[in-house]
Amino acid sequence: MPLSAQAQPKPSWTLVIHGGAGIIEKGRVTPEQEKGVQAGLDAALDAGAKVLAAGGSSLDAVQAAVQVLEDDPHFNAGRGAVFTWDATNELDAAIMDGSNRAAGSVAGTTTTRHPVAAARAVMEKSPHVLLAGPGADQFAREQGLEQVENSWFATPERRRQLDKMKANDKLGWFDVDLKYGTVGAVAMDSQGHVAAATSTGGLTGKRWGRIGDAPIIGAGTYADDRACAVSATGAGEFFIREGVAHEICARVRFKNETLQQAADVVMAETKQLGGSGGVIVTGPSGEMAWSFNTPGMYRGRASSNGDRLVAFYGDER
Repeated sequence: MPLSAQAQPKPSWTLVIHGGAGIIEKGRVTPEQEKGVQAGLDAALDAGAKVLAAGGSSLDAVQAAVQVLEDDPHFNAGRGAVFTWDATNELDAAIMDGSNRAAGSVAGTTTTRHPVAAARAVMEKSPHVLLAGPGADQFAREQGLEQVENSWFATPERRRQLDKMKANDKLGWFDVDLKYGTVGAVAMDSQGHVAAATSTGGLTGKRWGRIGDAPIIGAGTYADDRACAVSATGAGEFFIREGVAHEICARVRFKNETLQQAADVVMAETKQLGGSGGVIVTGPSGEMAWSFNTPGMYRGRASSNGDRLVAFYGDER
């Protein structure tokens, strides 16, 4: 769904967030779920906007917004992450700084409370970009990041989803409720720098150490001051094959497409491959966009112009 054009001056900062895409339709989401998701998205916007309004960096803002969502069980990231086939929680996250294209990510962490914080530590305090499994948690511990028992991430609803999947082999490989609850944030700060962050629990019933697009730089997460910042949510295998986040930035940079044009084209191409989901985008011009090929996407935006919106369904601009 295209974002309506803004007839306002360029904002000095922007923030766009998402909490997942999929079969999110009126009548399928209960009033209680709507209220919880709304509160979570509002809290994440508040956290990121507070950083930006105080003159903070886009990098700090996206981390702050994502950490709020990682602690909210309404989303598939951190607490409330989906279960693997073996009834554990394995978490992935990434963060990227558009000013210098520094990036960090983690995959398959099990005890680090805020995977996005671990991703940032990888970016800033290691020579690497991506750490996975026990080594990623070990690194996070060495950096003094908060650790929890793996059971801290679990919720009864996510266990119900796993049991439902195991009881019906016709449900296939993907999330049983067809909601990809990955969370993410993109921002532009008052210096014109952009950043992106994404965090996820992956797919219900995933096994064999499966890793999706969220921690893959250029697939689910990318930021470049020369173009834009992107965070994605959806069927990760297809987003990896399309290189969604980098592809959007490349179209903006080399074809001079608007953020909306680039996002719409790439999401259409991803759908042709068989992939469903969505993206959020912002750029150094202050433009904001989102695009999704599913019935809905939990999303929100805010800017220094006073523009603020939280939306769920496909007809909300």
